[in-house]
Amino acid sequence: MQRRHIVLLAVSVTAVSTSAVLIRAADDLGVPALAIAFYRCALASVVLLPLLWVGHRDELRALSPPSRWLLLGSGLALGCHFAAWVSSLSYTSIAASSVLVQTMPIWVALAGPLIGEHTSRRGWAGIMIALLGTAAIAGASSGGSFTNPVLGDALAIAGAIFAAIYVLIGRKVRQELSLVGYAGSVYAIAAAALGVAMLVAGTPFVGFPAEAWVLFAAMTAGPQFLGHTVFNHLLGEMKASVVSVALLAEPVGATLLGVLIYQERPGAQVVAGAIVVLVGVAVTVLAESSERPEVLASGEG
Repeated sequence: MQRRHIVLLAVSVTAVSTSAVLIRAADDLGVPALAIAFYRCALASVVLLPLLWVGHRDELRALSPPSRWLLLGSGLALGCHFAAWVSSLSYTSIAASSVLVQTMPIWVALAGPLIGEHTSRRGWAGIMIALLGTAAIAGASSGGSFTNPVLGDALAIAGAIFAAIYVLIGRKVRQELSLVGYAGSVYAIAAAALGVAMLVAGTPFVGFPAEAWVLFAAMTAGPQFLGHTVFNHLLGEMKASVVSVALLAEPVGATLLGVLIYQERPGAQVVAGAIVVLVGVAVTVLAESSERPEVLASGEG
């Protein structure tokens, strides 16, 4: 591993670690969760769609009808992921939400039989460890002003499951599209789906304070591009297992920022459960790294 790889890993982990506190800040300004999720995807689309149109539109034209349906499904799953996870931060702690959404590799591994692949014994051991930690977090009270931490934890887990669906159904399409072609398409689909959800729910698109628009831009530039785009770049140069395990530092960074900015100190049971979850996810990722490429795909926190 070269020095620049270490620097890029540090930059990307730091960037994705800011996601939860930026969302919490927007929530504190009264911005609805659907609007936060919409603008994160929409602003990323604004950046990527022109690049897609100029240099990659022939890739989309060449897609077969089944692959186009898979691309649509991947984008819808991504939109559901953001809707669920962003909403979770209104009900539970930054620590619990950030850890539970990072269980995505567990759900990908559990779905193995659906695509004709089977999890190894070590992989199952990691899954069991992570699920024990998840149960510990779910059974803990987040304290503070969170009146429904169970709902928040459930939404974070739902976010992880939708992220797993996004990875699984998008794996085949990603083999036919460039990074810009795939990311630009799924972000646009996710934004469109979230926009429809906002219309149905009566969620406003405008009328937010100026600080909210700064936060939307920060979410796009930081977690979206400096975070996950850099991770995807590193996957082409480094072992996927190293990149994926490095992602497990995201909940640690998010929790520390939650303590520093919001004085949100997770209880002992949440901390213990988080450690168990992250150990379980690491065991699963390392066990499946040689046989299950999709288990290693970076999440969308």
